Parts: sequence; C-alpha cells; structure tokens
Amino acid sequence: MEVHFREIDPFNCWIWFHFSDLPSQGEKNYLNGILDSWYVIGHLGGFNSGNLQAHQAENDISWLNYDNSDEVSNLPALMHNLGQLEYQGEWARCWVDLGTSDAIALDVLINTMRQIDGDLIRFREIFVGGVNEDWEIDENPDALFIDND
Repeated sequence: MEVHFREIDPFNCWIWFHFSDLPSQGEKNYLNGILDSWYVIGHLGGFNSGNLQAHQAENDISWLNYDNSDEVSNLPALMHNLGQLEYQGEWARCWVDLGTSDAIALDVLINTMRQIDGDLIRFREIFVGGVNEDWEIDENPDALFIDND
C-alpha cells in the first residue's frame, strides 16, 4: 500500500482509498467502523500533539508524573466533521473537516490502514487531500470555509 499526500485544506479535505479489488460489504463495513472511530477520537480532542506526555516520556512511563493541569495544552485540537464514505468501483472517498486537530490524526489513520492492509482489506494506495479527476466532487455542505472561486 502506498500513501500519497496532495494539496490539503484541513477544513475541507478528501481522503481517497484505492482498493486492490472491488471491496466486499464486510470490507466496507470495517472501513466505515474505522473511520467512525477515528472521527470520535478526533472530535473529542484525542489528536492534540500539544499533550503527548506519555509519548514524550519515551520508554520510561512507569510512575510517570502526569501533569494534570489545564495549562499543559490550552489550545483545543478538535476534529470538526466527517462525511459518509462513498464508493465507486475500486475506490472509496471520505470528506473530513480536520478542524484544529493536529496532523497526528492523519498519522494515526495511516498507521491503522497499514496494519489492516493485507490482513483484512487490500489497498493499492491512499491519497490524502486533492481530488481525483475521474470522480468529481462538490463542495461539502458541512464545510466551514467554502471556496467560491
């Protein structure tokens, strides 16, 4: 599975999944569940790189003195919205408003897709951002900042 990044507008971003074969209904359901879970974690502020205390402690997390003060991360990092997955042949796409969540959200999703690739679902590639010329997109009605050019 290859991962490609194109131009990204974090408030109006498409993620494209190219399957190796036509996805079965079970594969579609599994991908839908993963994206729903990813969104819930993001919507609740889970992708906030300003507060990665356990990660930054590296290997020594036993008896970590966790800073519980609000000053640790005073800027919220919330994912705003996620559209429904759409399918067309060997492709699926999903619109997302990443909001103020940090780019770690994309790393978490890509790591998840890499893990299930081959075990549960076979992907050829995943594109983050941009558009596919053979699958026209409309502005998502939930986008906060719509490009009126």
